[in-house]
Amino acid sequence: MRHLFLNGPVQNGPFTFDTRPGKAVGIRLAAALNAILGLPPAPHLWNTVTLAGDLRHRQAEGPMIPRQRFEADLIAAKYPSGQSPVAGILTDTDAEVANLALAMIENNLRAGTLTISRETVPTCRACGHMTGTGSHPCNACGSTDTEDRTGCHLVAELAKDRPVLDRSDIHASHRQQPKHLQHTAANVTERLILSRTRDHGIDLSPLGLNGLVLDPRVGIHATVLAAARRHEADTAVMTITENAANHIAAHGQHFREHDGTRVQYALHGHLPYDHTASLQPLHDAYRATQAIKDDFEVWFLPLCSLKTKTATGPDQLPALFKHYMRAHLAKPIAADGAVLEAVQRSVSAGDTEWITNKQALATAMAARATVSVAATEI
Repeated sequence: MRHLFLNGPVQNGPFTFDTRPGKAVGIRLAAALNAILGLPPAPHLWNTVTLAGDLRHRQAEGPMIPRQRFEADLIAAKYPSGQSPVAGILTDTDAEVANLALAMIENNLRAGTLTISRETVPTCRACGHMTGTGSHPCNACGSTDTEDRTGCHLVAELAKDRPVLDRSDIHASHRQQPKHLQHTAANVTERLILSRTRDHGIDLSPLGLNGLVLDPRVGIHATVLAAARRHEADTAVMTITENAANHIAAHGQHFREHDGTRVQYALHGHLPYDHTASLQPLHDAYRATQAIKDDFEVWFLPLCSLKTKTATGPDQLPALFKHYMRAHLAKPIAADGAVLEAVQRSVSAGDTEWITNKQALATAMAARATVSVAATEI
């Protein structure tokens, strides 16, 4: 398998997909693209290593339950009833992810791109949490009493012979390369501390870094690679917003390739799901069934987010729905093999022009009608 699309891990925050479906854009987009390529469903990926998660766990009412179970219960509650992902769920602390991350760290230590060295970092005197630079209360406990504390940390040296992010790291055609992102992603220090103080995460004690876990921005890449290994994919394409890619790219520089599998970023924008009710007059005019409306929101809009990589405005929804309906009404009984192959080549190459082509979109719809992917969508 050459490509497999996977969502950039979703932070396990206080929301559900019923109430905030915009959180599901990356998941829906990955499912749509994999289905077009005829690939099996991929697992949904979740980011659970957050300070906010530490605080939620500490403050939860009732008997304290193990953190892994706590996170699993929160994730399960995100999905509408009866819509658990067919391929399952993978989090950034699952055993296969942790094992893969530690293997990559060891490879990088041998190569000299990572080191374990003594570093002096601002630390909260009250709870020992790394506070970062600047004068502000500790985000973990609120104390304002900090000190510079020296200890061993995992440190990454940015490569000097290649940029933090180059064209080969972005899943996009030549015309759609995000030059601005390539520039801003490089605005980081040359040495990055990859060990963090968290209650939950990939434990770095096997490296002698007791009490520290792996930076979640690295763990996200390990999660994607672990999911790709399950499917024996050559390239794991992470669906992610440009802002998120900018945030994690430098930390992932030495973790985007392992054992023949590499990670690329497929950038997508935000969708105005809060405004889809405004389409009701168009729904009535086209006599759109619930299935058609669901298909527009769950399948077509995420594809549009791949083409519009910033944000789709509410005022764009009517035109998008009309384009979708024109393709729907032109949908052939059976997909044209040559046209479908052209769409699949575009998807594999990161070209999004086919999305605005009525014939190509109609063909993709026809092919989709022969494959049941409802259980992978939310």
